[in-house]
Amino acid sequence: IDFDKLPNSFVIKTNHGCKWQYIIKNKNEFLKNKQLYETVKKDITGWLEQEYWIWGGFELQYKGIIPKILIEPLLRDEINTPCDEIHVYCFRGYCPVVIKFTYKNETTISIWDEKFNILKNIFNASEKIISVKADDNIKTALEISKILSDKFNFVRADWMLYQNKLYFEELTFTPYSGFRKFKNKKQFKNIMFI
Repeated sequence: IDFDKLPNSFVIKTNHGCKWQYIIKNKNEFLKNKQLYETVKKDITGWLEQEYWIWGGFELQYKGIIPKILIEPLLRDEINTPCDEIHVYCFRGYCPVVIKFTYKNETTISIWDEKFNILKNIFNASEKIISVKADDNIKTALEISKILSDKFNFVRADWMLYQNKLYFEELTFTPYSGFRKFKNKKQFKNIMFI
């Protein structure tokens, strides 16, 4: 890795697993800290030799991916605080749940349905749920998520808000390894759960 070509802060991770990443907030401090550098190097080398999908068998979408290292800029409005995220739960282009996670001081979430009605009691969640009006970024995330999810029985489209602009993160096929449950399935009676 040619660190001279990298920005001062970045994320280094692999492409074939979940949570296999390191957040480097200051490149120079990272390179000076030999112990941290060697730990990151050892972990990433180990991750490249593993097959994440085997663990529990619930995340089969990682099967067959050729392992690679990915490095991308660290996008944060404040270096120690993650950006707000939007998760859109999609069933073949129908998106009954839109969640915005806010990380500024504590984890709070706002939840809407596809018509931007505020929802409560959706998940067994410990987060602080607040009721706010959906803004243009939320609405744009929903509309694009409908298109992205049209061919899938289920997928969660993940977005990030950086400097009040919407950035696509990824499509998540097994959020929480498929273990997080809706509290009230009757709200989604038009959906065939698979």
